[in-house]
Amino acid sequence: MGSIALIADPGRDHAGRCPGRLLPGTYNHVTIQEDLTMAQQVTKSIIVNGSPSDIYNLWSDFENFPNFMQNIKSVTKTGERRSHWVMEGPMGKDLEWDAETTSMDRNKRIAWKSTSGDIDNQGQVTFREMSNDRTEITVMISYSAPGGKATEAISKMFKDPERRLEEDLENFKEYAESVHQGVTTR
Repeated sequence: MGSIALIADPGRDHAGRCPGRLLPGTYNHVTIQEDLTMAQQVTKSIIVNGSPSDIYNLWSDFENFPNFMQNIKSVTKTGERRSHWVMEGPMGKDLEWDAETTSMDRNKRIAWKSTSGDIDNQGQVTFREMSNDRTEITVMISYSAPGGKATEAISKMFKDPERRLEEDLENFKEYAESVHQGVTTR
């Protein structure tokens, strides 16, 4: 989410015109200051074999995320509801942020928001019981990074965010089902 501020010179009318005459070499102008950010919201779902309790327990152990999220290098618990995240960024630069878990409704929902760092983000994951000991996971992530060339470079370096989340959920499904079956090959 961004804003554009229009700042007119003092002494100008609302359209930015000088009521008097202009001297040679002077200009009527409006300065545009950009404070733009690129905001993205991505929502994806997947059905995983396993009970909501089993799936919730795996997902709520954030330190497991590097096992199934392609760009997550590490997650370190720093407090009861706080964690530090490191993500592999473009051009070899790591992106880091701190997050707070804002809601943990056992076997149903986990929500979070970043508190500081390179990427502002927030979101939630829900766990819905399905028939035959299956769980539907729905992840909604909203994030923004500073605008400009850095964001453009990040966008080019990473795959489409929707596709990336879809791949990460497929990886989680494989991970969860292998753990659920007692296989820990990943």
